[in-house]
Amino acid sequence: MPLRTRRWNDPQQPGDGLRLLISRYRPRGLPKGKETWDGWRKELGPTPELLAAFHGKRGAPPLSWPEYRKRYLAEMRERTSAIDELARRVAAGEALTLLCSSACTDPAHCHRTLLKGLIEARLAAGKRSSSDRGGTRRRGSGALP
Repeated sequence: MPLRTRRWNDPQQPGDGLRLLISRYRPRGLPKGKETWDGWRKELGPTPELLAAFHGKRGAPPLSWPEYRKRYLAEMRERTSAIDELARRVAAGEALTLLCSSACTDPAHCHRTLLKGLIEARLAAGKRSSSDRGGTRRRGSGALP
């Protein structure tokens, strides 16, 4: 169940599987024929307002990473069905690579890493609930009373 993160302009690697662009904006000036991704889920990128705040546009100082992280995770609470869908695909064995902006050089301070963490949390929760269901034995099935 490989789940990876890269920038959209990083060379494709064996095992990348489905390369999914998760940026709010499509790279400017890039012809469609040179796209390096298989799908685009812009709703999984930060909103334009959050992106502007993070970069200190519109006259405000730039957001700190902890504040950006908090706001992005809050935005993603409204995108649970999309995150659940990606977690199901990874759980089913599909390789998935989350792609972000070419300008985003620090994966530790990028929403692609935050989204990966959300997907991994869904996967872990799914494993726990599966083992909970599978580990329960009923009377008459050989379980002790």
